[in-house]
Amino acid sequence: MNKTLRGRLMVISAALLCVLYLGYRVYESKSDASLLREETHKNAVSTVAVIYAKPVPPTETITLPGNIQAWFQAPIYAQVSGYVKMWYKDYGAQVKKGDILAEINAPALDAQYAQAKADLESVRAIYALAEITAKRWLALRKNHAVSEQSISVKVAEAKAELAKVRAAEQNVRNFEALIRFKTIVAPYDGVVTVRNINVGDYVNKEGTISSPGSVSNLFTVADVSLLRLFVSVPESFGPFLQPGLTADVTVPQLPNRHFTAKFLTVARGFDVSTRTAITIFTIENEDRALWPGSYAQVHLTAPVDREVFMIPSTALVFQEHGTQLAVVGEDDRVRFKPIIVSKLLDSAVEVAEGVSTSDRIVNNPSAALLEGDTVRIVTPAPGYDQLNGPVSTEGAGPMQGPPPMKGPASMEASPPMEAPASMDVSAPPIAPAPMGVAASKEHVSP
Repeated sequence: MNKTLRGRLMVISAALLCVLYLGYRVYESKSDASLLREETHKNAVSTVAVIYAKPVPPTETITLPGNIQAWFQAPIYAQVSGYVKMWYKDYGAQVKKGDILAEINAPALDAQYAQAKADLESVRAIYALAEITAKRWLALRKNHAVSEQSISVKVAEAKAELAKVRAAEQNVRNFEALIRFKTIVAPYDGVVTVRNINVGDYVNKEGTISSPGSVSNLFTVADVSLLRLFVSVPESFGPFLQPGLTADVTVPQLPNRHFTAKFLTVARGFDVSTRTAITIFTIENEDRALWPGSYAQVHLTAPVDREVFMIPSTALVFQEHGTQLAVVGEDDRVRFKPIIVSKLLDSAVEVAEGVSTSDRIVNNPSAALLEGDTVRIVTPAPGYDQLNGPVSTEGAGPMQGPPPMKGPASMEASPPMEAPASMDVSAPPIAPAPMGVAASKEHVSP
């Protein structure tokens, strides 16, 4: 009987275990179905990453080529004909006003000067005789020994000889001035930038040196303590070309040094072929670091009355209606907004109209994304999107508004995207960037 009772208990225990197992399997199946239903509904909604437009400071900066010239630059030509006796200042020599640069040997000029002085002595002797004769004839007027006509003639002859003396004196002064040109001197303090002569070269007042028909200056002296900067500025910057405007200048030979150029004057007229105006700035150059003739990069910054926002080019959508942005509304639905792009940069664009700092802009939008689609905003892992700043979203829930402002002209950018492998396992697979959508990285799509 004990064996029968023990058998019944075992049968009842086995039946209870079977019932419990079947109940657990039913419960587990219902739980799995519920989780699958939730996961399916979750994955049916497209996931997107959003960014925010950043305000651009109300200034505009342009970089223009410039030409640096000396404040004064004088090419020096010969004024007398002769041969170079000696030169004393070479390329790059620092000179003071009046320093001797070279000497010219002009024997023909010396002979003409000696002849002019001899002619002066001759006419002076003739004038002295004519003056004495006129005085004697005037003394005879009291006795009426000579006629008035003859007296007038002698007085006129004396005046004529005096005029010849004065002409001869002027001729001598002319030669004296030419004689001084035998010595070439610096017109002002500066530096010798050109020397085109050597000892023995023949020069004349046309500037020919050694070979006929070759016109060239002997020296060029430049005052480089203050420099002029010539820039062709486009007409859009015309209203800002006023006293007080400064420019940041760099030159190839000193790439790590910046010079400040001050506005001097503008041509007040645009070249019809280039629509630019010649503008002159001044640069202090007391240390002589800048050389005349240098090429310069001129950075001009001017205030602009405008409201412009910057977004990465990966957020642009190109459709038949023009350039647009996919924006997530408060109801987590997508709306496409047309925009006006004012400037294209390397990896971003400036938008003049159609966007604000509060707009949640979809980055790398999928081609399958349509107007009115419900989306779920996800937080990209750091390091994927290199165009934006720190993460501004939390989890996969709705966004809590735009990132906080740091100042009047700066806003935190939206989070960078990470590679899909680092995202939640429930996220959908990665789809390739669609045709017609400006995207430079992979993006999340349904």
